[in-house]
Amino acid sequence: MKKRKIWQPLAASILASLLLASPVYAEVSVSQPIVTDKKVEAKKENLEVAPISKSVMQATSLQNAQSKAADNAAKAAPYVGSLVSKISIVGLSASEQEKAQEVLNMKAGTNLTVAGLEDDIKALYETGLFYEIDPSFKEVPEGVQITYNIMENPVFKGIKVEGNSKLSTAEIKKMMDIPAGQVLNTKKINEGARKIESEYSKNGYILARVNDIRLLPDGTLAILINEGVVEDFKINGNTKTKDYVITREMKLKKGEPFNAKAARRSMQRIYNLGYFEDVNIKLNPGQKPNTVVVEISVVEMSTGTFGIGAGYSDADGILGMISIGDKNFKGTGDKVNAMWEFGGDEEYNKNYQLSYVRPWIDKKETTMGITVYNMTNEYVDYNRDSDEIARYYKRRAGQELSFSRVTDNEFITNSIVLKNRDDTYVKPVSGYTNQYFEGYDRDGTQQSADVIAERLKENFGLTRSITFGRTLDNRDNIYDPHEGKRTNYSVEVASFGGDFNFQKYSADYRYYYRQGVNNVIAVNLGIGLANGDMPLSQRFSVGGSETLRGYRDDIFKGSSMLRGSIEYRVPLVKKVQGVVFSDAGYAWSKDYDESNFDLGLMKYSAGVGLRINSPLGPLRLDYGIPLNGGNGGRFHFSFGGQF
Repeated sequence: MKKRKIWQPLAASILASLLLASPVYAEVSVSQPIVTDKKVEAKKENLEVAPISKSVMQATSLQNAQSKAADNAAKAAPYVGSLVSKISIVGLSASEQEKAQEVLNMKAGTNLTVAGLEDDIKALYETGLFYEIDPSFKEVPEGVQITYNIMENPVFKGIKVEGNSKLSTAEIKKMMDIPAGQVLNTKKINEGARKIESEYSKNGYILARVNDIRLLPDGTLAILINEGVVEDFKINGNTKTKDYVITREMKLKKGEPFNAKAARRSMQRIYNLGYFEDVNIKLNPGQKPNTVVVEISVVEMSTGTFGIGAGYSDADGILGMISIGDKNFKGTGDKVNAMWEFGGDEEYNKNYQLSYVRPWIDKKETTMGITVYNMTNEYVDYNRDSDEIARYYKRRAGQELSFSRVTDNEFITNSIVLKNRDDTYVKPVSGYTNQYFEGYDRDGTQQSADVIAERLKENFGLTRSITFGRTLDNRDNIYDPHEGKRTNYSVEVASFGGDFNFQKYSADYRYYYRQGVNNVIAVNLGIGLANGDMPLSQRFSVGGSETLRGYRDDIFKGSSMLRGSIEYRVPLVKKVQGVVFSDAGYAWSKDYDESNFDLGLMKYSAGVGLRINSPLGPLRLDYGIPLNGGNGGRFHFSFGGQF
């Protein structure tokens, strides 16, 4: 343990005019509460911090100052009411005497009062140049003469700083701004101390204080800073979630100074886990001097999901589905999901999808995800006139392995995804005559077996690819953002022994602008471009609830894409939000001899919608109307959050 040096005070009175803050520890509301409707509202921090105008004088120094004032009053008592004939100041040069005389209110020719004497002594101290003032009195025929015996502050030699880790000693010396070789001015020392505390506060270190200032025997001014160190964390309210799942999200660290900005960001990170309805932070005094315990209180929410469904059709018989998942599995923060479909035709009656995500596989916030799936579903393809050209069953089976890691900038994440996916054409859906992959064109023309084989080869097969991504996300709340942005860039390269060879580049931009307290303007822009041969499953798609409302899902597919959406979101009642939106987008396809980014082909829509925070999770209901093309308005209903 580092030993603290014993600083010798120059005199008790040298600190009498230093109005510096002593550390005070109280329960502090560090950031806004997160309300139960899962919205992080932008409220100002309510920080109950001690004012910086508190003296660091020891109790004995205050007693000495009071005793000295009483002694001065006693010495002046015999002369109270007498006419002041002359006032002298001993210990100063003639020019300095003139300056000192200017601050005095009692002048020659006025009557002596105790209150006037105290005010004048205080005025002399407040110049900051003196550490000892001793008045004496002499009776003369004209009345009384007052002599102030002055002792000037010592000459300043240098500054020594202890306890500072977040501001450098050079920065602190610059803020104190005391030239060497000059007489110390306690008023200027106080101003410098306030600047130091203000700089700490501006950087988020709201508990940092200039704890003491002393003059060492060699003329060095010693400054002791208390930065308010975090001693420990205390977690309340978590019955399922493990403590470490919460504390690992904290930007505050044990043994480091408390920072309000880091505390607010920590609250956002904990809430963005999606496990809690409410998160709050407050401060308590620590066991050791100059430390605080950060208390984190949470209100847990249900994180598990379970679904079951059944149906019957003449073609497939009884169908069933079971899904189960938990985004906070056993309180560890791991995400697990499993889905199984059964019944129906033997070709596609055993659909399943399993996924597992571990958010922290090391101390560097590396996330790992694994997905395994084998699903056969019904698909529909359209031509550029929005006419249906194929309705068929397709099996997609494969595995995906992903890793992501936060960079030195906590808002930026790099990721990599390894994909092995096999898309297989199963058979047409009965009852539909226009089957592109069976060789039938919309005009009824039957193509040859070679054409059919070529169509299948172009659109079904094995895709093996690596995707590199980089995401910046500084939104205030990932579930219902009001401020901030999210940008994502990705490059997918496919080959590696698969049936397809292509390069796919895409970017996604999301911006959020708070309007008033709760209203939000949200903007989403996306762009993509690909080279090589891509199957239908890997092409860019536009249309439906996620990209171009008012149009059928994934109606436009191609090797290049441009889309944009703008929404104005307004809270209607608790847990219900109204939305007015406008969308634009298109995906250009070489199959139709379209030029990339031909803006004349862009499609536009507008509409209204609702966002409902239900017990089953976020629900979206939109009604979009195509503004050019399309066949009237269309409702879109989906689960999951909005962009």
